[in-house]
Amino acid sequence: MKRKYLSLAIGCVLVSPAAPAFSQETAGGEPSARTTQLDAITVTARKREETLQDVPVAVTAFTAQALDKMGVEDIGDLDTQVPNLTVYAARGSTSTITAYIRGIGQADPLWGVDPGVGLYLDDVYIARPQGALLDVFDVERIEVLRGPQGTLYGKNTIGGAIKYVSRGLREETEGFASVTVGSFNRLDAKAAIGGAIGGEGSGLRGRVAVASLNRDGYGDNTHTGQEVSDKEINAARVQLGAYAGDDFDVQFALDWMDDQSGVRGAKMLAANPLAPASPPLDDRYDIRSGMKNINDTTMKGGSIAVNWRPSEDWALKYVLAKRESDTETNIDFDTTPLPLVDVRAFYSDQQVSNELQANLDAGGRARGVMGVYWFDGDAGGQVLNYFWNPALATGLTNPLFGDTQGYVNTQSLAVYADWTFDLSDRLKLDVGARYTDEDKHAVALNRFYTSNQYETSWGTAANFDKTVNFKNVSPKASLDYQFTADVMGYVSASRGFKSGGYNIRANTTSVPRSGEPFDDEQVDSYEIGSKMAFLDQRAFLNLAYFYNQYKDIQLSVFTSYTLPNGSQSFFGDFTNAGKGTVQGVEVEYQFLPSEHWLISGNLAWLDAQYDEFMSGGVDIADSQYFTNAPEFSGALNVEWRTALANGGDLSARVGYAYQSEVWPTTDLSPLIRQDGYGLLNAGVTWKASDAWTFSLQGSNLTDEEYRTTGYNIAAYGVITGFYGPPREVSLSARYDF
Repeated sequence: MKRKYLSLAIGCVLVSPAAPAFSQETAGGEPSARTTQLDAITVTARKREETLQDVPVAVTAFTAQALDKMGVEDIGDLDTQVPNLTVYAARGSTSTITAYIRGIGQADPLWGVDPGVGLYLDDVYIARPQGALLDVFDVERIEVLRGPQGTLYGKNTIGGAIKYVSRGLREETEGFASVTVGSFNRLDAKAAIGGAIGGEGSGLRGRVAVASLNRDGYGDNTHTGQEVSDKEINAARVQLGAYAGDDFDVQFALDWMDDQSGVRGAKMLAANPLAPASPPLDDRYDIRSGMKNINDTTMKGGSIAVNWRPSEDWALKYVLAKRESDTETNIDFDTTPLPLVDVRAFYSDQQVSNELQANLDAGGRARGVMGVYWFDGDAGGQVLNYFWNPALATGLTNPLFGDTQGYVNTQSLAVYADWTFDLSDRLKLDVGARYTDEDKHAVALNRFYTSNQYETSWGTAANFDKTVNFKNVSPKASLDYQFTADVMGYVSASRGFKSGGYNIRANTTSVPRSGEPFDDEQVDSYEIGSKMAFLDQRAFLNLAYFYNQYKDIQLSVFTSYTLPNGSQSFFGDFTNAGKGTVQGVEVEYQFLPSEHWLISGNLAWLDAQYDEFMSGGVDIADSQYFTNAPEFSGALNVEWRTALANGGDLSARVGYAYQSEVWPTTDLSPLIRQDGYGLLNAGVTWKASDAWTFSLQGSNLTDEEYRTTGYNIAAYGVITGFYGPPREVSLSARYDF
């Protein structure tokens, strides 16, 4: 594969909001319906409040208003609005997340395998992907940090981090209620209320938010008559805060999510020679599975945050959190009535985290944050496999009944610091580092059974109880220079890592090395960027160029092995492929040509190449591709808005997003590969008064067919693809008080 070079050494870290807030105030201080300036958002990307355009970090932020206007339902809808971000539901799931930033991520949701993009809910790290494709309701903002965030956010943020910030506790009583109806009998209801408990000045505040999200399936199981790719999610969040003046408060939060959606439909991309009576179906969402429609996930968590300002210079914060989730899902890889590759999977995890932060800002030339972080998590489960090749004689290994079970305990301790020094009125130096010491203890017992009752075992694939330790230092340094009041440039160097571990699916009997630990990933990232405002804050342009050196890349693959009868089967393997180089350019822009028009969007170029990819002792780097790493992507959004004579305002938006060819899976199947495609979205929002808002939203209006991922299991003739949502239209009514 020939490397492509782009002679553009500009910009690295764009931080403009995709659909920004506007600012113009009347003489009385109330916002005017006319908007003549763009307003940068306040973010906490460096764990202290800073304006988006002033922070030298690659971050895109979305306010609650922007998310509503774009019709964002869950964080997967953000991938077109953030340069080099790919987010979608994992294979066969509705709420399990797969996330990649700048070509770095992880698609395997099994316990023992860590994500490459960190997800945070109100400063709490969510360690497992099950249930983590968070639906958007009662949100303050969402921040997407691009590039390794190892210094401040720790392990498993090697690609970046996504921060979901819930609406905070206010003293005044306020809330909202909304209803959305739409395609496929969609019916969503959301509501929230919060304010002082016992009257203003009582020191107690609370907030409750609930959501019920429902939709019929995009397709059907033609074998059972049940719908597939439907949605049935209920969620709730409760917050309670006690405030002793402005300097001390304790905040409690509980969240719960129950996903009872059915399995996702997958299209057969080629006829399966083992199932000649089940040719590919025409509809990309229809299946004819013989398995029960089970795909249930429950996630819940609680946290306590203590904030104390002992002086004007110091601010201390302590966060204690506990989270857990449980998932039961049926995965019919072959999508036919025959039990060729049928899997019943059970996932369970729990985690406890503690973080103590200290922020110092004495108003001088130095300020920063220091902290200690401790994590203890258990993730485990059981996977029951039923593999059958009807072309072979029935015997001990055909059908092949397998049981994979075990757990991984992770204990991690980290200390970190990030400090900013004003070298002059215009030049700032930021330095930081994080030290992590982590133990992973894995227990695996993988056996073969004589029937699908899984009672009598005839062989053991793996049986081990092992512990491995990982230590890492992730430093960071950056310089930023304020050329003018509206133009800032910076350069940075940082390191991130994703911890290694054990493959719980290992088959040490046939492939002994599969029971050995795989190494942690590491990326060294170098960036140069600028953030610029023009035309009296009516235009933002942020540019970024990054160059990443990526080594010990972890890959989830299917490895074939020979059964005792001489036939071939497979197991899910995990390996360190080698090393690679990832570079790219990112552009984010916003322009307010008049009080009625807003133009915004992004452009991205990504060059991800393997420098070494070892397979069977042979370097095959020239024939390999990074997954979920399109070379070109971008979005253009145009919004028109006007004030109405009878009060309120009206806005209309149209957006188009494009990405070039992408390889979604590590097996690089040409049938699963997705060619370049574009998505057209549009919306109209009428704010009738301060209380009432109505919106009409349309997504994928051209009904583009595009694959997000798939399965390729040659030993059983399986080649399937999972597709993104079809054309959908919705109508919403919202009442704010």
